[in-house]
Parts: sequence; C-alpha cells; structure tokens
Amino acid sequence: MTTSRRLADRKIAKFQKNITKRGSVPEKTTKKGDNYPVGPILLGFFIFVVVGSSLFQIIRTAMSGGMA
Repeated sequence: MTTSRRLADRKIAKFQKNITKRGSVPEKTTKKGDNYPVGPILLGFFIFVVVGSSLFQIIRTAMSGGMA
C-alpha cells in the first residue's frame, strides 16, 4: 500500500466513525432547564417595580381627572 492510500484509508475510517456518532450529544454539554439567567429575587423585584409603577400611574391618572 502506498503512503497516500494509507492516509486516505485512515481519513475515510475517521470520517465513517464520525458518521456513526452523528446526533449523539454527550449529556454534560446539553443545557438543563433549571438554570435561569436571573435569580428569583431579582425577578420578583422587577415584577414589583413594573406592577407598582403601573398602579401608581393609574391612580395618578384617576386623581387628575382621567385622560386629558
């Protein structure tokens, strides 16, 4: 066997090995659904600020006589 043929066979074998592994992802690289980018305290504070400011705006609009 020539050197180029040996290298070609090695390359083909490596390619075939990768083909059989296609679609099987290791479990450690997959993302878990439990990990949130924002903590629950910060999320609660954000919701508090948004809801509180909207309620404050509604009350202020009602006190000033509605839409003017």
